[in-house]
Amino acid sequence: MDRSHVGEVAINSFALVSYFSGPLAEYLTRLRRELVADCGAKAHLTILPPRPIQASAIEAGRDLALRMQDIPPIFVELGDVQIFPESRVIYVSVTNGHLELERMHDALNAGSVAFEEPFPYHPHITLAQDLPAESIAEVLERARAHWTSWPHPRNFVVEKLTFVQNTLENRWFDLEDVALSTKVAS
Repeated sequence: MDRSHVGEVAINSFALVSYFSGPLAEYLTRLRRELVADCGAKAHLTILPPRPIQASAIEAGRDLALRMQDIPPIFVELGDVQIFPESRVIYVSVTNGHLELERMHDALNAGSVAFEEPFPYHPHITLAQDLPAESIAEVLERARAHWTSWPHPRNFVVEKLTFVQNTLENRWFDLEDVALSTKVAS
């Protein structure tokens, strides 16, 4: 696990995400940065939201890798831009693969990374968060307009997951990539 990030202090806040690549990922990363100027995060689908862990990062990574051995890749198709009213997070919904992602979350939210989350797990791609209340409606409208104009496919396959850790500077860094099972789901 690469934990060298000059000048940054790692904290006990970990997550499990699925990065995806290609034009869709590039577009969503650019859109996220346009909506929130100082956002440095790449487009990703969160499987385990941020949480403290009770083990070392190495032990937690091993535990996750073992749990992922029997989880097959998941085809994901994205839906509309929506907002979580409680947290005011603007996101792209998941239409196809939603139930499979919930099952994956439930299977992986165990052992050394188990955590009682403040909200029920809801698969999504975050576009904007931590916005001033007065700008939410305008950012939501811009996000919807941009997403509606995207003329290309809105799907990808979750084939590997990345265990990530946060820093005091609120920058996430990758600890370990783990490929999902090559077994085909029945």
